[in-house]
Formats: sequence, C-alpha cells, structure tokens
Amino acid sequence: MPKDHQPNRCGVILIRYGEIALKGQNRGYFERQLVENLGDVLDGDFGADIRRRQGRIFVELEEGADTDEALQRLRRVFGVVSVSPASRVPLDDDDIARAAVDIARRARRLHQRTSPRTPFTFKIDARRANKGFHLTSPEINRWLGAEVLRSIDDIEVDVHDPTLRLQVEIRDNYAYLTGEVLDGPGGLPAGSSGTALGLLSGGIDSPVACWHMMKRGLRMEAVHFYTPPFTGPRSHQKVRDLAQKLARWGNGFTLHMYHFTEIQQAIDNYCPERLRLTVMRRMMLRAAESLADRRSILALVTGESLGQVASQTLHNLQATTAVLRRPVLRPLVGMDKQQIVETAKAIGTYDTSTLPYDDCCTLFVPKHPKTQPSLKEVDKAEEQLPVEQLLSKKEVDTERFDSRGRPLE
Repeated sequence: MPKDHQPNRCGVILIRYGEIALKGQNRGYFERQLVENLGDVLDGDFGADIRRRQGRIFVELEEGADTDEALQRLRRVFGVVSVSPASRVPLDDDDIARAAVDIARRARRLHQRTSPRTPFTFKIDARRANKGFHLTSPEINRWLGAEVLRSIDDIEVDVHDPTLRLQVEIRDNYAYLTGEVLDGPGGLPAGSSGTALGLLSGGIDSPVACWHMMKRGLRMEAVHFYTPPFTGPRSHQKVRDLAQKLARWGNGFTLHMYHFTEIQQAIDNYCPERLRLTVMRRMMLRAAESLADRRSILALVTGESLGQVASQTLHNLQATTAVLRRPVLRPLVGMDKQQIVETAKAIGTYDTSTLPYDDCCTLFVPKHPKTQPSLKEVDKAEEQLPVEQLLSKKEVDTERFDSRGRPLE
C-alpha cells in the first residue's frame, strides 16, 4: 500500500526478521548483533529505545522524531525482513478498536486520492503472542473486522488481496497495530559472519559482490588498486563514492587504496602481453592477501562471473587463485550481467559505477588476452617478475566510513 505520510502516533517501529529465527541456540547472538546494527544506523538521532521480544524488535522513537527518515535507515540493515510504523495502545478493547478504525480511515482517505475508481478492501491479520488475552487470533479478526465495517462506509472485506492488510500484534502489555509493511533486505546482520576483504574495481560487478556478502553477515573491507598518474583523482573519487554507498548498507566500510603503479609497470616490462591480464590479477590477489594477513581477515571477495570477460574463464580463475592460501568468495559467479545490473540499480551503485573514469583493469587490458592459459604457462610468464620485492614496497592509504557513509577520523 502506498505510504500515507501521516504521523506515527506513538513513535514505534516494528522490525521483523526471518532467517535469524532459525538459528536455534545461536539465535540470541544474531539478534544482539542485529540490535547493535540498528542502533548504529539510527546513530543517536532519534532518541531510540530498541528492544527485542518474542521474535520481534521494537524501536521506540522520542516524541517529534522523523519517523520516515528512521524507517529509511532501518530498511537498509541486513537481517531486517520488513519494518512497519505502528500504533501502540494499551490492552483495552476500546483503545484497540479505535486504533484499528483510525488506521483504516487514513488508508481509505489515501486510497480515495490515489485510486478513486477502485473499491477499498481490507483484512484483519491478528497475532496473539500474549495467550492471556481474552480473545483468540480468529476472534480478534472477526471483532475488529466488524468494528471497521460498522465505522466506515463504502469498505469491503477481502481476505485474499486486500487494499489494506491491518496487522494486529497482542503483546504482554500493549497491542501494536499497523497497516503498512516496508521490505528490508533480509539476510544476516553485518558482522555476524566475520570480515572479508573485497577487490573493488570501480565497475558494476565488484560493489554488487561486496553487497551480496554483506547480506550473508560479513563485515566488508575493500582494496582498490590505484595507478597514478594513469588513473586520476576522478577515478579515486568514484571508488570512494562507491565505498560510501556500501557503508550505508553494511554498518560502515573500510577502503584501502593500494598504489599499484610500480607493479603494473613491472608486469608490462617483464611479462608476455597475452598473459599480462592474468599476471596482473595474480599480483592483485597476492597484494590483497598480504593486506588481509595484516588485518586478520580470513577470506577475499571478487566480482567475477564465470565467462563474462577474458579473465573469468575457468583456466584463468584457476591460474589466479593458485597463488593464494585463503578462500576466494565469488557471489556473482553464476549470475548473468543483467541480474548484476539490476541489483546494482536497486542498491544505488549503478550510476556511480558507470561513470567514465578508467581503473587499471580497463586501462591495461591487452588487445588479445589469452583466455585459457595453463598454470605452467602463467608460472613461466612470471619468472622474470620480482614478485616478493614488488609486494614489499606496498603503499596503502586507508579511509573508514560510518553507517551513514561519512568519513571517520
């Protein structure tokens, strides 16, 4: 149902989660991480009190707080399946009935403005968590349905596809009523599965890969290989902008800018042209693993999709990862380009990723890269390359962003 933008009378937001509820004895750990992340994104701006009770999380805002802004921030938190602005009333029949009628009236007024030629229908969907309440869930549905029908003209019941699905939750001390459900991203809370280091190129794929792994509970850091003077400040800012967008999803983000110029020049000087792309990827992964060592990070993440470009054949994937000790997570490996693009648009990274500022991956691609090199060929191509010496001359600039994408000192 479209948003009415009416004030939320009690300043309460109902948070629902899904997969976390299946975690058995570890459920409390995931719930606590989710509550911590919700607090991070609200950032003290709303005077919020966040509490978890019986499979739900309730966010109570201070009087006068901007509920719409709070809702938008909470909808980006991984682990959240949906959010709803709710009316909270005492467990009194008259109070509950008045709240139900009030929500239905406001929804009907909105419907008359936006769809005046279609009938307005509703359904009551009650959930009685407090088994001491004097009515069962089906009885609450019938009672409140009758109250709404008696109080509002030109309104019908539709239990299959209603205009308004009025949800009622009966809890220990209060009833919570809402007529609006806003989707969240689902998944697991960021940080509940550990930390990984993503290779962030500045293109469409790698930010989407980082996003998918954050959805699985990873707190992400990223490394970008920067090659001045071949790539300029606009390319640098593009990657920084992507990191800020990802920070808003992942409860913060850390970006490492790795100065790669000397390594890139050495590859051009010592390696056969057709294998330079594969060797460059190997050097990037080696450098990323070295950085992961220093930061106690257990896995790397890339945006590779099988067969999408020359460097993403099975032969090249084998050759590039043969030099690593850590697992490489490739969440996009089975996705096609259109799926990746659609996700990039949905999460807000697409417009930035398509800005025409080259990175080293696009600038140094040979005209005819070898798509099926053997591991022996790639090893031979690196024989003259001073790998350890090049990696020892690392120069890395690190910047951190908070859950709203703001730079941290």
